[in-house]
Amino acid sequence: MKRIILSMSLLIFAAAPSFAQNASKSVTDQTKLTINAADPSTTVSAQNPDAMKFTSEIHDFGIIPEGPSADYEFTFTNTGKEPIVIQRAQASCGCTTPYYTKDPILPGKTGKIKVAYATQGRPNAFTKTVTVATNVGTKVLTIKGNVEKAPESSVPQNTSMIKTH
Repeated sequence: MKRIILSMSLLIFAAAPSFAQNASKSVTDQTKLTINAADPSTTVSAQNPDAMKFTSEIHDFGIIPEGPSADYEFTFTNTGKEPIVIQRAQASCGCTTPYYTKDPILPGKTGKIKVAYATQGRPNAFTKTVTVATNVGTKVLTIKGNVEKAPESSVPQNTSMIKTH
């Protein structure tokens, strides 16, 4: 048992310089992203976040009914010289869900990020954001609107203490 513990300690101690060396890589090395895992030479370096030209970064739904999901597609054009890869899109809360392509968006091409807001049980005004992280930087998209409460049912609810089933 002592040999196993000693062996593990030596292994960890010997591997520590390797981890430290990897951590000290320059920022430009850390911002490179491999597009094709089969060909590691296809990397994209960080560039200006303005390479993602959105038609609009804010969408106002106005007044929408409670119940169905409110969906909107943000569209952008890659105005840069290198492909854009969306690494992740994170909503500000669980009631908002972003959907995006995993494929690189080539220069001159358009990409889409769909955002769905669950309105059920959420009457009143809302403002939600989606943070989009890419190999060219970060963008924050905003949706807002006002959910109109669904009308009460015309059928009276049974408030009796007697079970009807």
